[in-house]
Amino acid sequence: MTDTDSAAALLAAYDSQMRAVRPTPAPGITYAREGPVLRVVGRPRGFVTGPRDWGALPGPELDALIVRQRDFFAARGESVEWKVYGYDTPADLTDRLRAAGFVPEPTETVVIAPVGELAEASSAPPAGVTLRPVTDDADLDRVAALETQVWDQDLAWVADHLRGLLAADPDGTEIYVAEAAGEIVSAAWVTFRPDTDFAMLQGGSTLAPWRGKGVYRALVSLRAARATARGAAYVLVEASPDSAPILARLGFRAVTTTTPYIWTPAR
Repeated sequence: MTDTDSAAALLAAYDSQMRAVRPTPAPGITYAREGPVLRVVGRPRGFVTGPRDWGALPGPELDALIVRQRDFFAARGESVEWKVYGYDTPADLTDRLRAAGFVPEPTETVVIAPVGELAEASSAPPAGVTLRPVTDDADLDRVAALETQVWDQDLAWVADHLRGLLAADPDGTEIYVAEAAGEIVSAAWVTFRPDTDFAMLQGGSTLAPWRGKGVYRALVSLRAARATARGAAYVLVEASPDSAPILARLGFRAVTTTTPYIWTPAR
């Protein structure tokens, strides 16, 4: 491992390239800033993020800023996610979010790997499974149906989310599915951020009977190969607890965590 591939160096690159600069918004998505806050409107739920250091705001001002974001989305009748990174300061930011009614969801781990190392660890899909790119719009609905089945909640909005990504930047997202006997058993996509060194792997949801058979690993390998072909230096995943051990075995390095803090209006 070189100094430029150390966890600290990878985190610094992630912070400056992926966190500080937002991608071009998809149709129907708008960005608005209020001081250090970036507020995203038009997603299935609102989204708020900001700098790594909130310490420039005195406590009462930070509390008021949090409440204003909550109330903005409350007026719209929408829930909102405030994304907290493991290296954000001050340390009591999460306490302040809880005090405003935000509730944490499961933490994910940000893992990064140099694409060259992943190319060396390429993996083929198991027998009977074929990987292919999604080229038909109807397949996006099938991907959303898969996500709904895997996570046991209505994720039909995923199809429109993917359509939005493709509409905003047709070359910025590539979507792949794993099929067995004509059935989509897993789906994943890779997004490319212009003027950065990163490709981001997302999705990777797999039907229960096909887990542990190498389908997810094969989709990681395919997307890493595409990242290499597109000139990315690093591949990034915000990994669930299920995915993180698989990715660690493939050479990904943990650099920080992310935790979504959610406020939901009363029903």
